Amino acid sequence: MYSIPWLIRDTAVQLADGTEAVHHLPWLPWLVLFSPLVAALLILLVTRGSRTTSAYVSVLAVALSFVASCLLLASPDAHHRISWINFGDGLLQIDFGLTIDSLSRPMLFIVTFVGLLVHVYSLGYMHEDRDMARYFGGLSLFMFSMLGIVMADNFIMMFIFWELVGVSSYLLIGHWYERPAAADAANKAFLVNRIGDFGFMIGILMLWRFTMQVDPEHHGHLDFKGAFVALTDAALTPGGFHQWVPYLTVTALLIFCGPMGKSAQVPLHVWLPDAMEGPTPVSALIHAATMVAAGVYLLVRIGFLLIMVPGACEVIAWVGIVTAVFAALIATQQSDIKRILAYSTLSQLGYMICAVGCSAGDAAMFHLFTHAFFKALLFLGAGAIIHAMHHEQNIWKMGGLRTKMPVTYWTFLIGTLALMGCPFFSGFFSKDQILEAMAGRHPAICLLGIFVAFLTAFYMTRLFIVVFLNQTNSKVVAHAHEVPAVMSWPLAILAVPSVIAGYSFVRNPMLHPAEASGEEAHGWLVASVPYLAIAAFLLGLFCGFLLYRGRTSDPLHISVLRRKFYVDEFYAAMVRRTQDTLAVVAAWFDRWIIDGLGVRGLSGATWGTGFVLRFLQVGNLQAYAFFFGIGVVILVYLAIS
Repeated sequence: MYSIPWLIRDTAVQLADGTEAVHHLPWLPWLVLFSPLVAALLILLVTRGSRTTSAYVSVLAVALSFVASCLLLASPDAHHRISWINFGDGLLQIDFGLTIDSLSRPMLFIVTFVGLLVHVYSLGYMHEDRDMARYFGGLSLFMFSMLGIVMADNFIMMFIFWELVGVSSYLLIGHWYERPAAADAANKAFLVNRIGDFGFMIGILMLWRFTMQVDPEHHGHLDFKGAFVALTDAALTPGGFHQWVPYLTVTALLIFCGPMGKSAQVPLHVWLPDAMEGPTPVSALIHAATMVAAGVYLLVRIGFLLIMVPGACEVIAWVGIVTAVFAALIATQQSDIKRILAYSTLSQLGYMICAVGCSAGDAAMFHLFTHAFFKALLFLGAGAIIHAMHHEQNIWKMGGLRTKMPVTYWTFLIGTLALMGCPFFSGFFSKDQILEAMAGRHPAICLLGIFVAFLTAFYMTRLFIVVFLNQTNSKVVAHAHEVPAVMSWPLAILAVPSVIAGYSFVRNPMLHPAEASGEEAHGWLVASVPYLAIAAFLLGLFCGFLLYRGRTSDPLHISVLRRKFYVDEFYAAMVRRTQDTLAVVAAWFDRWIIDGLGVRGLSGATWGTGFVLRFLQVGNLQAYAFFFGIGVVILVYLAIS
């Protein structure tokens, strides 16, 4: 524990096992966290008048965070804390705490690595934008918020940074706020996430109440470690834990509302496709390793709670797989290149959420790790295509870009194969580990997961063939060319981990399928998963090639998929029938009750009384004496009666 960490070189910190050790360079976690915030403040207060200077300040800050994150990969598990809030002599104590452990270290690397490449890519993509300084300021604030989520060691700090991510994503999605579609998308993302975050907040309070009940001496716990200890102690109490299971199940599901919003799970998924109205580098950052990954990361972080409540895990698993199937089906009929990738992200996030529900948090993090690289590659590749096509996003107005954009073509092919689960690419290993976890727990969910693998291969084959291989008469394509080096180099760099990341994280699941599951009840299905996944990949590839090779328009017209199962229309109708009806009733009540009877009624009565009384003010002394006499008679009569 220390108060000014950046002024000290050697500091005693609390290790994960509770012991104390000397931690050299204790300022590294703080450098990772605060470098982007300092950049955002500098851009806001000092350099906002210079587009170029603001951009390089932001890039330098994320580069510092990336270098510090790399150094932290070899550091011991530790907690760095500064005392922040202390009410009532320990009644409520909250520290500004950072956690460096086996979960946060790789996540820090992913966030800063992808973030750095997106920053560099943005130098080329946004170089003509007149609000580039504001864009990079928002990007730095976003990085600060996401890094805070990764390193937060308690629920309060997690929730604060969680909300900061929402604010910064609102600013970035609505960067081109002059366009009504961008402003509406930003508002939609902000409002939908507030619904999930409200449940998240209630869940935190309920968990705090539980820890206060089981550990009254410490007045409850809001930090992850303290909550874990309280849950463990309660579970070890003979015959006392079962009464808490329903309560903790509700608590876990309420906390899950937060990831449902941030990671865009059904039914709170509607904001993510519309978020494509923001700049493409923002889409890459949000979809790859930051905002939408925060929900998966939170669920893995609170795995100590989920393992205690199998009922909540069941719900989480089914929400994840329904989202995966739902989004993959919609992606097969979209024509906007960014929206296809957006629904692909929804589908892959469904995989990860489902893995958490199947008690396979390691598989979820593995897929988050590999997905970050190839999804960032695909979005940045889409940005290169859009940039070369003068901001055209309809895939049916593209075609023949293989020869005009060779670097984008080859790197996009690598990202496509990784996403499709092609053998020997990173996505194959991580996706198969999730499918094996599904097979060991829920065979029906596993079969749905394999169906999603087929759909993924199908719609990505469709996208790739239409954009790069088919020919078109579009005049825009005739002027397309490769993007500048500042945009193509990030593509080439991301292509490398899109191939090899699967080899560095976990063993090949094809070699040990039964061992990877740990379940013997469905061992035949677990052993068959790699081969079923390969079959799904090949079938999707074949069907996509067969249907779309040489096509200039979509031969499939499934309106329910093109209209995204009419979910947006349903929500719009629900808003009209509830919010609009409530607004009409409120307007009537305000007009006739509050304003009519309350305001104008009282003022009218006062005016009328004054109007009547003014006729009594005749200015005649005899008349006043007459009225006085009548008054006395009335008073005497009332007194006698």
